[in-house]
Amino acid sequence: MKIIVFVILGVLNAVSAVSQNSIDRLLKQHNSHSVSYISVEELRALQLNDSILILDAREADEFKTSRLQNAYFIGYNNFSIDDKKLKTADKNALIVVYCSLGIRSEKIGEKLQQAGFTKVKNLYGGIFNWKNKEFPIVNSKGEKTENIHGFSKHWSQYLKNGNIKY
Repeated sequence: MKIIVFVILGVLNAVSAVSQNSIDRLLKQHNSHSVSYISVEELRALQLNDSILILDAREADEFKTSRLQNAYFIGYNNFSIDDKKLKTADKNALIVVYCSLGIRSEKIGEKLQQAGFTKVKNLYGGIFNWKNKEFPIVNSKGEKTENIHGFSKHWSQYLKNGNIKY
């Protein structure tokens, strides 16, 4: 019986490692690392203890489906550095930007840095990696949900947990 449990745990760890490795490859391929990463584990610890600004750089339909707790929608296609939340934000406060996987959020993070924000971080693997690690997400009412917008069938292959919605 113990052997079966160890085999199952080994397989689950291998699947998790393969998923993480594919996210690693994806981000190396698409990102320049111009914005420092923050891991989902680091953000989760900070989210529970500190006051930080969490910005969602996905589109409105993605944000409506689910988001990180206390995230503020800034979007990607219509992002504006003149957003009212950014106008009043402390330029030296920690800002974490996320999207589905961390590609769009790097572009928004670059714009924030160019605008003078000094502590901008890109969530490594985005909300998909957050959900893959089984951290909670909420819907538009602030209630926990398993639903997550998959962005597209191509990109949703990186999401291993939750109910994919389009």
